[in-house]
Amino acid sequence: MLLHFLSSSASSPLCPRFLLHPNPPASLRLLAMSAAASSSSSRPVRGAAVPVPSLGVDEAGAVADEAFQRYTSPSLRRGGAGVAVVWFRNDLRILDNEALVRAWAASEAVLPVFCVDPRVFEGSTHYFGFPKTGALRAQFLIECLGDLKQNLRKKGLDLLVRHGKPEEILPSIAKAVRAHTVYAHKETCSEELLVERLVSKGLEQVQITQGGAPGQKKPLNPRLQLIRGATLYHIDDLPFTVNNLPDVYTQFRKAVESKSSVRNCSKLPPSLGPPPSSGLDEIGGWGTIPTLESLGLSVTKSEKGMHFIGGESAALGRVHEYFWKKDQLKVYKETRNGMLGPDYSTKFSPWLASGSLSPRYICEEVKRYEKQRVANDSTYWVLFELIWRDYFRFLSAKYGNSIFHLGGPRKVVSKWSQDQALFEPWREGRTGYPLIDANMRELSATGFMSNRGRQIVCSFLVRDMGIDWRIGAEWFETCLLDYDPASNYGNWTYGAGVGNDPREDRYFSIPKQAKTYDPEGEYVSYWLPELRSLAKERRNFPGASYIRQIVPLKFDGGNQKKDQQFNRQRRPNNMYRRQVK
Repeated sequence: MLLHFLSSSASSPLCPRFLLHPNPPASLRLLAMSAAASSSSSRPVRGAAVPVPSLGVDEAGAVADEAFQRYTSPSLRRGGAGVAVVWFRNDLRILDNEALVRAWAASEAVLPVFCVDPRVFEGSTHYFGFPKTGALRAQFLIECLGDLKQNLRKKGLDLLVRHGKPEEILPSIAKAVRAHTVYAHKETCSEELLVERLVSKGLEQVQITQGGAPGQKKPLNPRLQLIRGATLYHIDDLPFTVNNLPDVYTQFRKAVESKSSVRNCSKLPPSLGPPPSSGLDEIGGWGTIPTLESLGLSVTKSEKGMHFIGGESAALGRVHEYFWKKDQLKVYKETRNGMLGPDYSTKFSPWLASGSLSPRYICEEVKRYEKQRVANDSTYWVLFELIWRDYFRFLSAKYGNSIFHLGGPRKVVSKWSQDQALFEPWREGRTGYPLIDANMRELSATGFMSNRGRQIVCSFLVRDMGIDWRIGAEWFETCLLDYDPASNYGNWTYGAGVGNDPREDRYFSIPKQAKTYDPEGEYVSYWLPELRSLAKERRNFPGASYIRQIVPLKFDGGNQKKDQQFNRQRRPNNMYRRQVK
């Protein structure tokens, strides 16, 4: 990867690993599905943490079992022989897991494996050395693994867990159980692709002897079979090749909507068992799911915000809760720009990122809802957002590592500050702008931030502070429960004006955003309780009643008609300048 640093001469750059010591975010992941139900209101109770979903453990389990049953087909037959390994990665689910079903069909026994890769759980981000996986996402993933193990057991299997690099673990496992194939879902970004290549190379070194007289049959090499299963639309069904992917989202969306169709979810057999009958003792048994402590991480309890519960059962429970129990789908488009509470939007993204929830399952549930209840702009808009997710995934395949580079896919030449004295208050929620600070504190406490909030804090960091967008992107990589490289860096390049956006310089006026999306200051006073005593109209504009603003706004909103007029305004002399090559 080309390291392309450009920093302002007036500021000191942040060196890699310089910020590897953030305070642990103030939140506690739920270790199991809480039976405590929250209010059905879209507003959280002040001072109380709200589990998402709010279903009790029994109700969520029943919802998951019903979904598994709907997608089970007794007519499925397996015709394979030998052992197949399923390498779980970012696909921590059973329902609509094509790699799992294909492994079952091509074998007599299946061995599911998850590798706790130290590069992911204990490594650092590429440029600035933040923890690659923060404690909140680590705990969420631990819960996902626990739920996956439980659901696999219901289907006659189990989950083998090993701590180490997949390219070292999988070949030894394949050799021990004499596996002919390792099935896995394919990724699109460079770090994940490198691991795929290393695993494939490692398997080539393994020789599995076949039955019969010595020398009668040549030894076999296990192979890596990669399957595309992370997107709504399958890459083979696109009306163009990835290299010819449109550079404007609207063109992409209209093309796939008119010329492509979403494949049906794959069906499940009644049982996925058995696991291999031999070889497990040789590799040390099934292993154990890690704890935060074993990963060197810890979190402290937060009494605020949302606590997302990891796992496929919770994911299916959330779909049921949002669509069917609370009937929120019909108003999604009107409420999706909210910022406070669990029900202004679907909140599916953490489970989509971990692969605990299939986008095709969401699509089929939307279609079922439209048939049984109502079809309107809101039901369509959920699919619209899933297509955005597809778009960033396919763009990452088209543009490769450029989505991580300073100039982005368009190779924009800019000067950016890497001033830690400016970045730290943004990261910690101490900028003096309540709307920015509230969003950043929510991120640290919960691992989540609304879509509207992400756009606002990105614009402020990049436009108002002039800070290198990659620092913000890497901090999000650490914190977000719903982090995946394609969506995270795709959105940041988009917001920084270096990605595929026909409007290069999106400026979000904080005063305007506050008046539009938090007019009574409910959101900011929830996360900044010191503002609660102020009049509602002053909470977002507290003046001397709040901490001093760290930088002036480039545009205060008074002379600005539209947020997106930034590129037509005259830039101050001290602002970074961009020039397109």
